Amino acid sequence: MATSPASTGVLDPEPIAPEQPPVKKDRTHWLYIMVIVAVVAGATIGLVAPEVGKALKPLGTGFVALIKMVIAPVIFCTIVLGIGSIAKAATVGKVGGLALLYFVTMSTFALAIGLFVGNLIHPGSGLKLQPYEGAAGGAENSTVKFLLELIPGDIPVLPTLVLALFVGFALQSMGKSGEPVLGAIRHIQAVVFRIMMMIMWSAPIGAFGAIAAVVGATGWAAIGSMAILMGAFYATCALFIVVVLGSLLRAVTGLSIFSLLKYLGREYLLIFSTSSSESALPRLIAKMEHAGVSKPVVGITVPTGYSFNLDGTAIYLTMSALFVSTAMGMPMNLGEQISLLAFMIVASKGAAGVTGAGLATLAAGLQSHRPELLDGMGVIVGIDKFMSEARALTNFTGNAVATLLIGKWTKEIDMEQARAVLAGDRPFDELSLTENGH
Repeated sequence: MATSPASTGVLDPEPIAPEQPPVKKDRTHWLYIMVIVAVVAGATIGLVAPEVGKALKPLGTGFVALIKMVIAPVIFCTIVLGIGSIAKAATVGKVGGLALLYFVTMSTFALAIGLFVGNLIHPGSGLKLQPYEGAAGGAENSTVKFLLELIPGDIPVLPTLVLALFVGFALQSMGKSGEPVLGAIRHIQAVVFRIMMMIMWSAPIGAFGAIAAVVGATGWAAIGSMAILMGAFYATCALFIVVVLGSLLRAVTGLSIFSLLKYLGREYLLIFSTSSSESALPRLIAKMEHAGVSKPVVGITVPTGYSFNLDGTAIYLTMSALFVSTAMGMPMNLGEQISLLAFMIVASKGAAGVTGAGLATLAAGLQSHRPELLDGMGVIVGIDKFMSEARALTNFTGNAVATLLIGKWTKEIDMEQARAVLAGDRPFDELSLTENGH
C-alpha cells in the first residue's frame, strides 16, 4: 500500500524556483535630476555673470549638433517600421483599421491645437536668440571650432523621409520575404536609440550652456518666456484631456473621464515618476481588459496606440516649434505652419518609446522647414524634461480613451462591467498582472 509523505515522516523538498536574471535598474531619474540642477545653475550664472553665460553657448550648440546627427537614422527607421506596423494592424480587419483612422485623426487634431495655442500666446516673443556664430566668448575660439567640427554633419530630412516611405511600402509589398529586412532595420533602430540615449546623458551639459547663454543675453525675460511655454503646455494638455477626450468619451460610451482618471491613478503616479508612458504599458493592457474591453481589441489598440496615438507629443511638437521660431525672431507664416503640421503627422509616429526621440522629431521638423531655427533648440533642451510628464500623461490617457471608444464602436466591450469598474464597485486585482503574464 502506498504511503503518503506525511505517514513516513519525510517531507517533500521545496520546489526550487528558477533563478531570475538580475533586473536592470532604471537610472533615468538621475538624468532628470541632473537636468534640473543644470538648468538652475545655468540660469543663475546667466543672471549673475551674463558674459560668462554667453561664453557657454557652444555647450548648447554642441548638444543640438549631436541631436541633428541622429535625426535622419531615427526618422528612417521609425517610418519604415511604422509602415510595417500599419500593415500588420490593418490585417486584423475592422478593429485595426478603425484604430488607425482614429489615431491619425486625433494626432492631427492635437497638432492643430498646439499650433492654435502657440499662435494665441506667442511664447518666446522678445527673446531674439542669436545663433552661435554671433555669440560672444567663442566665435573665434579655434579649440571650440575644432571640437564642434568633430560632430558629423546632419543628413537632409525630407529626402530621408521620402526614401523611408518608398522602402517601407516596398517591404510591405514583399510580404514574408521582406520580414528579414524589417528585422534588420529593427536591430539598427535599437542601435540608433542606444546612441540617442548616450546623447541624452549629455543633456545636462547642453542645457547648462544653452540656458546660461540665453539668460545671460536676455535676463529674466528668458525665464519668463520658458515659464509661459511650460504653463501653457500643461494647461493645454489638461484641457485636451478633460474637454476633448472627456467629451468624446461621454458622447460615445456615457463614461466619465474623471472616473477613468481615478481608475488609472496608480499608473499616473508611475508615469509621473519615470516621465514615460512606456512604463505603464502592461498595466494599461490589464486594466482595460478588467474594464470590460475584449482581449483582441486591447491587444491591437494599446500597443499600436503607443506608436501612433501620441496626443501629448503632438501638442508639444507644434508649440515648441512655434516657441523656437518666435524666440529666434523668425516667426513662421501660415503656409509654413501648415506644411510643418503635415510633416509632423508622419514624423511624430516615431516620437515614442525612447528618451530624446521627441527632441529628434522636433529638430527634424525645424530642419526640414527652417534649418536656421535649429540654433534656438538649445533652450527647449533645458525645459524639455519639465514638459515630459504632461506629455506622457496625455499620451497615456489618450490611449486609454481610445481603447474604450474602439471597444464601443466594435461592440467588443461589456458596458455593465465598465460602469461598475469605473464606479469602484469592482476593484482591480493587482495579482492579476502576474497571473495573466502582463
